[in-house]
Amino acid sequence: MADSAVDNSAAGSLPRTENEPVVTDDLVEEKNQEDKPAEGEGEGDGDGDGDGAAGGDSNMYRYIKGDLFTSEIFKVEIQNLPKYIGFNDLKKFLNKHGINPHKIKLFNKQMFAFVTFKNLEERDKAMKAVHGMQWKSKVLSVRLAKPKADPILKKRKQDEESEDGQPGAKRATGSQDAKEGEEEPLNIQIANAVTPLWNVPYEEQLKRKDREVEGILQKLTREIGNNNKAMLPWLFVQKEKHNKLCCPLESIRPSPVQTEYRNKCEFVIGVGADGEDKTVGFRLGKYKGGSCAVVSPSETSHVSSEAKKIVQAFQQFIRTTPYAVYSPETYEGHWRQLTVRTCRTKQTMAIVFFNPQKLQEELEELKGYLRRYFTEGEGKESGITSLYFVRMGQRTSAGTEDLPCEHVAGTDWIHEELLGLKFRISPHSFFQTNTPAAEVLYSAVGEWAQLDQDSTVLDVCCGTGTIGISLAKKVRKVIGIELCPEAVEDAKANAEVNGLTNVEFHCGKAEDVLPTILNAVVSPNVTAIVDPPRAGLHSKVILAIRKAEHLKRLVYVACNAKAAMNNFIDLCRAPSNRVRGAAFRPMRAMAVDLFPQTMHCETILLFERVDYRKDDI
Repeated sequence: MADSAVDNSAAGSLPRTENEPVVTDDLVEEKNQEDKPAEGEGEGDGDGDGDGAAGGDSNMYRYIKGDLFTSEIFKVEIQNLPKYIGFNDLKKFLNKHGINPHKIKLFNKQMFAFVTFKNLEERDKAMKAVHGMQWKSKVLSVRLAKPKADPILKKRKQDEESEDGQPGAKRATGSQDAKEGEEEPLNIQIANAVTPLWNVPYEEQLKRKDREVEGILQKLTREIGNNNKAMLPWLFVQKEKHNKLCCPLESIRPSPVQTEYRNKCEFVIGVGADGEDKTVGFRLGKYKGGSCAVVSPSETSHVSSEAKKIVQAFQQFIRTTPYAVYSPETYEGHWRQLTVRTCRTKQTMAIVFFNPQKLQEELEELKGYLRRYFTEGEGKESGITSLYFVRMGQRTSAGTEDLPCEHVAGTDWIHEELLGLKFRISPHSFFQTNTPAAEVLYSAVGEWAQLDQDSTVLDVCCGTGTIGISLAKKVRKVIGIELCPEAVEDAKANAEVNGLTNVEFHCGKAEDVLPTILNAVVSPNVTAIVDPPRAGLHSKVILAIRKAEHLKRLVYVACNAKAAMNNFIDLCRAPSNRVRGAAFRPMRAMAVDLFPQTMHCETILLFERVDYRKDDI
């Protein structure tokens, strides 16, 4: 499942990250807003704990002194880690011992990691549990770690030191200074940031994505051999047939459209890279890279002309107001973000994110002005048919729940058409961001699922019900599971408007809801279709699927196949005390390009249950 980016430096170019067990890397964690990044969620290079250890300017750590939530104050360093472990290995190790990290940062070729937690109790619990514990012959050591310095203030200090002629600072910024004399135009810079393949021929883009998926299958092939010895004879035959892969990799299916394809984009509001205040667009870089500069999306290739028109109208609107843009550095100001959703039916939704600070009575007046501007005033020509307002204050806890949307004008929903069906979309509901390519994706899923009138389909992480509803007329029953209440209500309405009576939807976490549903399903022909967020499915969901022996086939749609690798491995690993039920094995794989001009794509894998009674191995 993929959606608009929460990283506003490249909003609209990456798959979604909602419901991930580790949230976005910002110091003051705001959903859909990258303010100040702390240690990130995955592996990568870093500069150790030097930022936090630097005695210097206490101003660089002012963000931890307020009431706002940041996991940086609940941070530890785990030392003496085993060699060659990855982010998922460490996360699984900690989870196994009852420890739930908020964020994890590993450093390449270093045997230590920074881990943050949601509160003091969880941090202290981790320190007591992990310190002195043995892992792969290594005795772990845990110590408190200092917070990371504010990247903007750190960069500013380096620049000042460079101007003062301090050699250390010159070494740190020298390569950047060399580039400043040959800086590219802003439209090229923003294209490189949000659509890094914009100048690569589309056929070559597809080849690169195919190679990426091939690399993932190569790793899965190795992991199956390491984790299920009973499959080795089958695996040997498969590798002989399919160029050393565990299953055939079919040719990537291209997107029917390569430009202006996004039906949802999140635009940050800030000071423009050209110096213009109150600019709506994309960030040139991440806060942790020392940049807050915003560039208009007017010349980006993946944003629709309808969305660009709304961005321009909204920018003109906020420039008529007395309220400043929100500053992620000082936490002052108000205007934060604009989300735009468009569709084939020419309906458009705009969601305005505003930090009220201490404003109260003024908010009603502002919403009234917003409504009049876009229904009667200059903004009417922008074509907004549904307008919402969100009060996006500072986060004071580690919660990740959706913020309530206040309806300002127009319809409550917009409607999209897909595969001849009609779908209602609410502000928080998930819907694939490239509708024509989604039709290609869902058609492939339906083909691979091998359904008939006796089939029961489990649509896990179903969003607004698109996959299940598109298959409902071919099967006996569809059961959808989705975390977002808004999306579940949309899915129910979508089933009704399309005249379907064999579809039901359940709201809740898949790991909580699916086991009960699997136990209740008595159909002899059960197929699961899973389309989870970037981080993949919770391990409890995989264990429930493995245990449900009557579930013989599973189609996995991954927007980040690398992140879902542990799911793939657990589906295929040998049965054990932890993993009950016969293993699955991959039968076919394919990429579908939903994100032209970027390196991202959706990956479909078909898994089928091994039947030991038929000597299927």
